[in-house]
Amino acid sequence: MTSEILGIVVILLLMIVLSYPLGKYISKVFKGEKVWTDFFAPVENFIFKLSGIDPNKEMDWKENMKALLKLNLVFFIWAFVIFLIQDKIPIWNPAGIAGMEPSLAFNTAVSFISNTNIQHYSGETGLSYFSQLLVVCYMQFVSAATGIAALALIYKGLAQKKASDIGNFYNLFLKTNTRILLPLSVLVAVILLLNGTPDTFKGPQTIKTLQGDTVTVALGPAAPVIAIKQLGTNGGGFFGPNSAHPFENPNYFTNIVENVDILLIPMALVFAFGFYLNKKRLGIMIFIVMTVLYVSFTAAAVKFEVDGNPLIKKIGIEQATGNMEGKEVRFGPAASAFWASSTTVTSNGSSNSNHDSQTPLAGAVDLINMMVNSIFGGVGVGFINFFMFLIIAVFIAGLMVGRTPEFLGKKIEAKEVKVAALIILLHPFLILVSTAISSYIASINAHTGWLTNPSYHGFSEMLYEFTSASANNGSEFTGLNANVPFWNIMDGVIMLVGRFLPIIGPVAIAGSLAEKKYIPESEGTLKLDSYAFGIVLLAVIVVISALSFFPALAVGPIAEYFSI
Repeated sequence: MTSEILGIVVILLLMIVLSYPLGKYISKVFKGEKVWTDFFAPVENFIFKLSGIDPNKEMDWKENMKALLKLNLVFFIWAFVIFLIQDKIPIWNPAGIAGMEPSLAFNTAVSFISNTNIQHYSGETGLSYFSQLLVVCYMQFVSAATGIAALALIYKGLAQKKASDIGNFYNLFLKTNTRILLPLSVLVAVILLLNGTPDTFKGPQTIKTLQGDTVTVALGPAAPVIAIKQLGTNGGGFFGPNSAHPFENPNYFTNIVENVDILLIPMALVFAFGFYLNKKRLGIMIFIVMTVLYVSFTAAAVKFEVDGNPLIKKIGIEQATGNMEGKEVRFGPAASAFWASSTTVTSNGSSNSNHDSQTPLAGAVDLINMMVNSIFGGVGVGFINFFMFLIIAVFIAGLMVGRTPEFLGKKIEAKEVKVAALIILLHPFLILVSTAISSYIASINAHTGWLTNPSYHGFSEMLYEFTSASANNGSEFTGLNANVPFWNIMDGVIMLVGRFLPIIGPVAIAGSLAEKKYIPESEGTLKLDSYAFGIVLLAVIVVISALSFFPALAVGPIAEYFSI
């Protein structure tokens, strides 16, 4: 167990050490400064020329949001059609996998354009190689790039002294793919290949085991899909068991690499904020606030899993290895709980263990991570969500010191606070109302077939599903049978609303702030990079999240814990 804890410390240090220089590099990409990946420029220029898009056109926030939404609508239509007709496509389907049922195709298409990657199907048996590469792998690039490019628009808006231009979404979107996601994904894919992850177009192979049994083993072009699934906080597994599968995650070294990948870009984007705005101390302060929450929740989850199942301990049996239910023996409870915390504190959603098999309080930590939904979060959108808490914290702190609230030299007025409050409240609204509806239906119709677990845990499974959908996370409690029209459609709608409104609102605020006159700092200016403001910010996040979600947690995982 000591070696597992040491492994967690090493992974945390690697995340921080690697994300700082990456943040500096990302800031240069956003600013259009010279970087080593400039050799992609001819390819980018060719794509812009072919599409008729002017990458240098100045665009306000409304024009940028129209571009973002139109592009993602095209991606959705492409994905939805391919999922429906994948059995009719004559190439890259050696296993003869059928097309998806319409509600499942809708859910899956929405899932991948929204960077959620909830999978109501089993990867290797639900999708052809064509769908895996030209839809899933492609979507995992473009959905991640959408979030990162939207964040870059906010950075530009905050940096403006007085102008409506906040950047060009098309330009930032393409450069995010070519200059950030593609180079990192190639590197990670090679590492996975060298460690045994397959990358082949051969169909399933029939082999004989050492016991003489015959087993069919699924293969496929897995390595590139897995690389971007981790780096883009996508999380959609090539194989059904996700990163618990030995082909997706062959050994402890790849477990370290994939865990680092989950948080590498989200952490780097926090540092990029400081570099882009020349506010490195503020960027570090925000990073500290996020890290305090992340480490606190992770430590709690690891402890609950290492302590083991309280029911087994109650009858006098010691679990020397901790809670191993649903765990891979290659990783153990500590590394599995750490992964679960990493994947839910972001919008990654991948898993190297079964989240449904965690102890009640460890499962509660996963839920809390997704309910807060701004502790590093998904690539780009995590910081975008955190930006809303920043606005509210600046407003409260400004009232406390008796000054008109200011953020980076711009006055925070009623319209910015209203938008921030609405975006923050949207998340609990989507989760709690949807959970209430599903709970009511399950209570009046015992034949829905959704739940394999009754009582508190059954409620937790429904709560987890909608929390994951609203947070664009994608992980699930597998005791819920979600591949039915009700869940496919409900999840799909929540994923769409939970993805795009929390992008549009903050970008609108950045556009509003960009047009305001810059006010130079004075002695009375609130110091945002101070420890005092950091404490206020931390308190705002904790209080709002607790008030929103504690009653639901009390009915679900907390009640389950006390019941055993």
